[in-house]
Amino acid sequence: MDTEPFETAEASGVPLVRQFSVFMENRVGSLLRMTRVFENTELHILAISVVDSVDCSVVRMIVDDPDKAYDVLTEAGFSVCESELVVVSLPHGKRALLEVLVALLRGEINVHYTYPLLVRPLDRPALAISTDSLDAAVAVLKDKKLIVLDHCDITRRF
Repeated sequence: MDTEPFETAEASGVPLVRQFSVFMENRVGSLLRMTRVFENTELHILAISVVDSVDCSVVRMIVDDPDKAYDVLTEAGFSVCESELVVVSLPHGKRALLEVLVALLRGEINVHYTYPLLVRPLDRPALAISTDSLDAAVAVLKDKKLIVLDHCDITRRF
C-alpha cells in the first residue's frame, strides 16, 4: 500500500490563504456573538463576508492565525469549514478590479465569489477570490504580473 502523502497546492508552493466558513442561524446578534469569541484573544479578522438566506447565514472570513481561530470557534460551538483561496493585491488605477477579472476570464477560470480584505497588504487593496482552479488562477494572475499574496503577506502587521 502506498503511504506517500497526497500532494496539495500548499505543498507545491502555490501561495494560497486559508478561509473559514462559519455556519450559523440567521438570528439577530449571531454575527456579533461569533465575532465576540475573538474578543479576549490576540486573533484578528482580516477579511469577512456574510451570505444570508432566510434560515441561515454563512460567514466567510480570513484570520491571522487560522489554527488558533479554528479552536476558538469550535470550542464556542460554531460549525466551521476550512478551504483555500487566492488573494491578489489590486494594481494601482481605477481599472484594478477589471484587470484581475479579465485575466481570470482569459484564463477560462470561473470565479465563485470574491470579497475584499479589511487590511491593506503592501499598502494596497486586496481581493480574496474563490475559483474553480486555484493553481490555474495563481498562474494566470502571476503571468499578468499581478501580485498574489500568501498568508504571511496579509498578516505582516500583526
